Amino acid sequence: MIPTEYERPTHADTDRQPSRKGRFWREYGYLLSGLPIGTAAFAIVIAGLSFGAGTLVIVAGIPVLAGTHQMARVFARGERRRVEAATGRALPPHHYTVPKAVPPSGWLAALRDPQSWRDSVHALVAFPVRVVTFCVAVTWTVGGVGELAYGAWSWSIPRDDGKAGLLDLMFGISSRGADIAFNTGIGVALVATAIPVVRGLTAVQAGLARALLTNEAAALRARTRQLADGRRSAVAAEAQTLRRLERDLHDGPQQRLVRLNMDLEAVARRLDAEQPAQARRLVDGMIEQSHEALAELRALSRGIAPPVLADRGLRAALTQAAARSPIPVLLTLGIGEGQRFAAAVENTAYFVVTEALTNTAKHSGAGRCSVDVDADQTSLRVRVEDDGRGGAHLGKGHGLAGLADRVTAVDGTLDVVSPVGGPTVVYAVVPLTGVGGL
Repeated sequence: MIPTEYERPTHADTDRQPSRKGRFWREYGYLLSGLPIGTAAFAIVIAGLSFGAGTLVIVAGIPVLAGTHQMARVFARGERRRVEAATGRALPPHHYTVPKAVPPSGWLAALRDPQSWRDSVHALVAFPVRVVTFCVAVTWTVGGVGELAYGAWSWSIPRDDGKAGLLDLMFGISSRGADIAFNTGIGVALVATAIPVVRGLTAVQAGLARALLTNEAAALRARTRQLADGRRSAVAAEAQTLRRLERDLHDGPQQRLVRLNMDLEAVARRLDAEQPAQARRLVDGMIEQSHEALAELRALSRGIAPPVLADRGLRAALTQAAARSPIPVLLTLGIGEGQRFAAAVENTAYFVVTEALTNTAKHSGAGRCSVDVDADQTSLRVRVEDDGRGGAHLGKGHGLAGLADRVTAVDGTLDVVSPVGGPTVVYAVVPLTGVGGL
């Protein structure tokens, strides 16, 4: 399954309608700025597509076309934001296919992304539309204001002998006052209709962006696949957790309890034989075994969801986890004391940190580790870095694969950067809005 970059409308305030005057100036600024932006987009995309298509025969055109699509995507994202700011309404969602392969295979995957081609087509088609809307908007508004002030500047216009102006040329009326009144009337009409004209031109340009730069059906399909992947990841993470818990219980507390039961039977036999000294030694060993079994059970419970996490929140739980780490940990928390998140968010973030610290202690050979956690209104971000030997990856069968499943289950993302020789950086982003929020 090729992952998708699913983009929801990001401007939470775009549905707030601006005032009539404010909206006019937003739309007018949108039309005026569209021409230079559109010119740059058209020039870059047409040059890139032309050169890329012409050099496909020698394969050099493939990275050129892929790079052109990336530039078109930059312009497309800017256009979406400009449309939303001008109209005060959020555009429908869209999505890009994110290739997992690295170049050159990644270039071919990028060329198969439908939305990238739509972005490039928009850069080409929108250019003549922007030229027309720019010219009409400037002519209508600047010309209207100029006609309103016609009486103040008309004296400077060179005229033929006996000609009073435009009205004289059109209808033979040579009255100076009539000529001023006629042009002033045109200015009044232009200025009075400037708002609906500018709004209509904006609607044409924004409609083109809506048609080519959004694809709600494809975005919903991508979202459906993403949710399905999240459910599968949740099932896989749960199964892996149960298997690990079963293995840990079998190898740890269960074995100690079996030993404890055997010692109890031995104590009973010694007491029957009236051998209190030997029975005492067995009881001391049983006490030690019970303490160790209790410690292992507590460690297992901390790996699932420690009581401090439920009682005092993520900040206290991470502080405790860092203190237990055998490797020195520099803990930086950008969350407030007592700040709480949804249970799924806190559990996932805690699991990411503890699992990363465990892997670091077992496999990295690191001498130190840093943990950074912060949050905003949309997501909680976790970053764990160590100075170990590196070489960690998300391959199947490795501990980090289960960690990725756990993060994906809550619609989050996990990235691991671990070149050979280190350092290793684990970066997780857990959304707040989709799992209960703040």
